[in-house]
Amino acid sequence: MNQPSILKIPLPMLKLIASSSRIHRVHPTVLRPAHDSASPLLRVLSSLVGLSWRNTNVGGRYFFCSGSSDSSDRVVDAGVQAAEESESKASAIVPTYPRPEDYLTVLALPLIHRPLFPGFYMPVFVKDPKLLAALQESRERQAPYAGAFLLKDEPEADPSAVSSSDTDKNVYDLKGKELFNRLHEVGTLAQISSIHGDQVILIGHRRLRITEMVSEDPLTVKVDHLKDKTYNKDDDIIKATSFEVISTLRDVLKTSSLWRDHVQTYTKHIGDFTYPRLADFGAAISGANKLQCQQVLEELDVYKRLKLTLELVKKEMEISKIQESIAKAIEEKISGEQRRYLLNEQLKAIKKELGLETDDKTALTGKFRERIEPKREKCPPHILQVIDEELAKLQLLEASSSEFSVTRNYLDWLTALPWGEYSDENFDVTRAQKILDEDHYGLTDVKERILEFIAVGKLRGTSQGKIICLSGPPGVGKTSIGRSIARALNRKFFRFSVGGLADVAEIKGHRRTYIGAMPGKMVQCLKNVGTANPLVLIDEIDKLGRGHAGDPASALLELLDPEQNANFLDHYLDVTIDLSKVLFVCTANVVEMIPNPLLDRMEVVAIAGYITDEKMHIARDYLEKTTREACGIKPKQVEVTDAAILALIENYCREAGVRNLQKHIEKIYRKIALQLVRQGEMIDATVEPIKENIDSDELGQNTVQNKNSELVEGSDPEKEGETSDKVDKVQTDLSSDESQCLEVAKESEEDKEIKTKTIEKVLVDESNLTDFVGKPVFHAERIYDQTPVGVVMGLAWTAMGGSTLYIETTLVEEGEGKGTLHPTGQLGDVMKESAQIAHTVARAILLEKEPENPFFANSKLHLHVPAGATPKDGPSAGCTMTTSLLSLAMKKPVKKDLAMTGEVTLTGKILPIGGVC
Repeated sequence: MNQPSILKIPLPMLKLIASSSRIHRVHPTVLRPAHDSASPLLRVLSSLVGLSWRNTNVGGRYFFCSGSSDSSDRVVDAGVQAAEESESKASAIVPTYPRPEDYLTVLALPLIHRPLFPGFYMPVFVKDPKLLAALQESRERQAPYAGAFLLKDEPEADPSAVSSSDTDKNVYDLKGKELFNRLHEVGTLAQISSIHGDQVILIGHRRLRITEMVSEDPLTVKVDHLKDKTYNKDDDIIKATSFEVISTLRDVLKTSSLWRDHVQTYTKHIGDFTYPRLADFGAAISGANKLQCQQVLEELDVYKRLKLTLELVKKEMEISKIQESIAKAIEEKISGEQRRYLLNEQLKAIKKELGLETDDKTALTGKFRERIEPKREKCPPHILQVIDEELAKLQLLEASSSEFSVTRNYLDWLTALPWGEYSDENFDVTRAQKILDEDHYGLTDVKERILEFIAVGKLRGTSQGKIICLSGPPGVGKTSIGRSIARALNRKFFRFSVGGLADVAEIKGHRRTYIGAMPGKMVQCLKNVGTANPLVLIDEIDKLGRGHAGDPASALLELLDPEQNANFLDHYLDVTIDLSKVLFVCTANVVEMIPNPLLDRMEVVAIAGYITDEKMHIARDYLEKTTREACGIKPKQVEVTDAAILALIENYCREAGVRNLQKHIEKIYRKIALQLVRQGEMIDATVEPIKENIDSDELGQNTVQNKNSELVEGSDPEKEGETSDKVDKVQTDLSSDESQCLEVAKESEEDKEIKTKTIEKVLVDESNLTDFVGKPVFHAERIYDQTPVGVVMGLAWTAMGGSTLYIETTLVEEGEGKGTLHPTGQLGDVMKESAQIAHTVARAILLEKEPENPFFANSKLHLHVPAGATPKDGPSAGCTMTTSLLSLAMKKPVKKDLAMTGEVTLTGKILPIGGVC
C-alpha cells in the first residue's frame, strides 16, 4: 500500500483556523462543556482567520468532513445512534450500525509514509487483491471500518530517508506474520469512505492498539480502543501550552502560504473544540517525519501530546523562517541584477544621446582604425583595401550574427600584424662574434656562416632572409645557437617545433568559414614578435608527420622558398604576406629524413659534434659555471679537477653532444650541495652546547661583579674590616672565574677554527668521481698492449659519435685446396661482402708480394669482429679486414697505435669516407 505524503483532510482544528465553516448539529448524545459561549481558547483560535463564532446553547456533538461536492465523501458519527440530515448533500452524515467502538476485530491496513490521525482523510493504495476484496465486502455490509497502522522501518534502513519505489514494492510483498511484526502497535480506526479501483479513501476516527493476530491473509487483528487519559481542562499549564501551539500556528500561517492553502482547502466543517484534537491537528499538518508523528499518535497523556505537537510546529516555524529568508535573498539578488541591468541600459542610452559613448560596432571600428593608422604609410595597398572593405562590411552586420564575429576576428588579425615594421639590425661583425662566443664554444662553421650573412648585409646596406639548416646529433647546441644568432643580429626570436606535425593548417592556417579558425604559425609569429624580420627557428624539421590533413612538408616548400615566400598566402588571412626578410633557421638530426624538394631549398650546415678538448672547455666555461650558480654553491666551496672532468667525458659521456655531460655535472653539484648542508648542520649541533656554556659562564661572572658592588656599597665604617675580607675573597673567586672564562673563550676559538677547517672545499678528482656519478659506463677499448698477429683496430661510426673495434683473424685448419673465409660477429650483408672483397684483395696482394706463399689457397680462416651482441654493418671496414688477413698470412703484427677505416675495392683502392674525407 502507498499513499501520498501530503495532507488531504485535517481535523476540526483546521476549521477553527479557516475563514468560515458550517456547523452541523447532530443528536445530542455527547455533552459539551457547560459554557454559554465559546471557550476563550476557541475565540483566540477563531480570531486568527477572522472566524465568526456563533454561540450555541444547544448541547450536541460536531463532526467534520470534506467540503467537496463528491457524494462519496462522508463522515459518520461514531458516538450517536441516529443522525439528522445535514444542510447539504456534500456534508451528509451517514449512520452506521453497530457503533465504531463495537469493532474489536478489524482488517489491518499498513501505512508507509505517515500515520493517520483521527479526523483526517487519507488515500491509500491497496495492491493486495484479497485485502481489497475484503475491504469492499466490509463496506457493502454497512461495516466500513478498518485499522490503519504505520509500518516500521527495516532494521538497517534510515528512518529519515525517503522511501523509494523499490521499498514500496517490498512492502506490497509482506504477508501474514511478517507484516504483523512490521506494524506499530498503536494505529487508527478508519472509516472506508470510498473505493476507486485500488485507491481507498480513509477517515480516521479513534486510536487503536493491536492485541493479537486473528488471520493472516488478509491480515486481521484484534484491537483495543484507546481513550485519552483524564485531564483538567482548567489546568493553567495545559491552557498555556495550547495557547502557545495556537500562537505558533498563527505565525506559521503568516509566513507559509502552503499551510494557508491547507486550511482554506480542507476546513469546511468543525467539531467540538478539545485539547486532544488541537494536538492531533498540529501534528497532522506538520512536516515532521513519520516516527515523530507516530509518537504523537501513541501518546495518550494530553499535556505530553500538546508538548510534542508544540515541538513539531516550532520546527515548522523555523523551517518557514528559513524558507522565507531564502526566498527573500533570492528575490533581492534577482531584483538587484535586473535593476543594475536596467540602469546600465539607461546609462548607455543617455551617453549615446549625449554623444559621450558610441555603440559596439562604432567602438570596434574606431579601435581597428586607430590600430592601422600608424602603419598606413608602410602597409601595402592591397592590405589597406581589404581592411577598408571589411570595416564597411562590419558596419552593416548585426552584432548578434555569426558573420559579425568572423569579420571582427579577421580585422583583429589584419590590423595586429606588423606591416612594414622592421627591427634595426646589427652589422657589427666584431660585436656579433663576441656575442656568439659568449654563448657557445666551437661551432666554427655556424659562426662563420652568420658572420658572412652580416658582412653581406653590411655591404648591401640591407639584409635578405635566408634558410639555414643546422644538422647534427642531439645535444650539440643546434636550438640554443639559434637564440644566440638572433641576439647577435638584434632580431626578434620565435621558435616552433614541427616534430610530428601532420596538419597543413598549422602552417597555412584554416579557412575562415570553420568554427575556431586561426591563422598559421607564421602569422602568429609575426603578431607575437611585432616585427616583419624576425629569426624563426623551425625545430625538428626531419621529424615531420603526414596524415589525412595533408603533407606539411609540401606546405613548407612555399614558406622556405626564397623565391616564393615574398608572397606567402595564408588561408585565414587570404592576403599575401612578405616573408623575404625573415631569417629561417631549421634544425635536424638526420638530413636524409628531410624530403629532397625541401632539403634543396635549405643551406645545410653540419655540426659533427664536440671532441674531448672542446667538451673540456664547454664543461669549464659554460656548464660548470651555470650549474654552480643554479645550486647556490660558491666557487671557493668546491673544486673539480681537470682529471675528473676528463674521466667524466671519457668514461661516462662519450656522445657527440654535451647534454648528457651537463646532466652528470648537475648530479655532481647536487651531491656536493647535500654534503655541504649536512656538514653545516653537524657543526651547528656541536657548537650549540659550547655557546650555552659560554653564556652561563658570562652570567656567573656578572653575578660575582654584582655581589662585589653590593658589598662595597652596603659597607659601613664599623664593618669595613669584615667587608674588605669579603671583597678579597670575592676577587679571588672572580680571578678564578675569569681564568675559566678565558679557557672557555680559547675553546670556542678552537671550535671556530675546527668549524672553519671542517667546511673546506669539496674536492672532486678522478679517485672519488665514482662516489658522485657511480660506476663508469664506458671502459677502455684497448684489449691488447701489443697487437698480436691477425688483429687490427678499426674505426666505426656510432650514435655516440664513433668508437674503435678490433677485427680478428685466425687460422682454423690448413690443407690442400681448403682456402675459405668464415666471418662472424653479427655482421650485416654489406659488411659480409666487404669481408669477401678483403679476402680477394689480400690474396692478390700476397701473390704479388710473396708469389710462392700458398697461405690463402690452402688455409681455412675465421674472421671475427668482437662485441658479437652489437649489430654491425657498412662498407668502411674493408681496409681493416684486408690488413688483418695480410698480418696473419705474413705473420707480422700491426703497430699497436694504428687504427684504420675505409672501403676497399677489388683492385685494392681505398675510397674516401663520407663526411670526413
